[in-house]
Amino acid sequence: MAHKPETDADAAKQLWKRLEDTRTGMLSVDDDSMLPQPMTHFIDPEGEVIWFITSQDTELVEALKAGADATYCYQSQKGDYHASIRGPLVLHKSEEKLDELWSVPLAAWFEQGRDDPKVTLLQFTPRKAAIWASDGNPVLVGLKMINAAMRDDVHEPDVGISRVIDFTKLA
Repeated sequence: MAHKPETDADAAKQLWKRLEDTRTGMLSVDDDSMLPQPMTHFIDPEGEVIWFITSQDTELVEALKAGADATYCYQSQKGDYHASIRGPLVLHKSEEKLDELWSVPLAAWFEQGRDDPKVTLLQFTPRKAAIWASDGNPVLVGLKMINAAMRDDVHEPDVGISRVIDFTKLA
C-alpha cells in the first residue's frame, strides 16, 4: 500500500523513493508526434534530476534538437503508485556522468558498449508532477468501491490520494 503524503514536500520525497524502486517508465517529448517509449531512468534526488541513456540516432534525440519539454510516466510494480512528470529534457555532455551511470546491461544496447559514439546522455529536470498513491490491496480497493457504489452518502471510494507537485515552489 502506498503511503498517502500530507504535503507537497512529502509527496516529492515519496516520488523520488518510488522512482528508485522501479527504474522504468514511458518517456515522450511534448508537442511532438512521437509516441511515449519505454526508458530506464537513473535518479539524482539531491540534484532533482532524472537521467536517461539512449542512442543519438533515436527519434527521441531528434525531437530534442530544438529543445523540448517532456513527460515521463511511471507506475510502480504493485500498481499502487502512479506519476506523470513534466519538465525540460536536454542533451547533456558529461563523460563523468556517463561513467557513473554505466552498467553491463546498458552495453547490450550499443554495438561498441560504453565507447560507442552513439551513446547519448539525457537530463530531465522535473518541474511539475501529478502523483496518485492508492491502497495497493486489490481486495480492499474492491470492497471500498462496492461500499461507495451501494451507499447514497459516499460519492467516491476512498482508495488513495492524488496530488500535483510544483518542484519550482519546493526549492
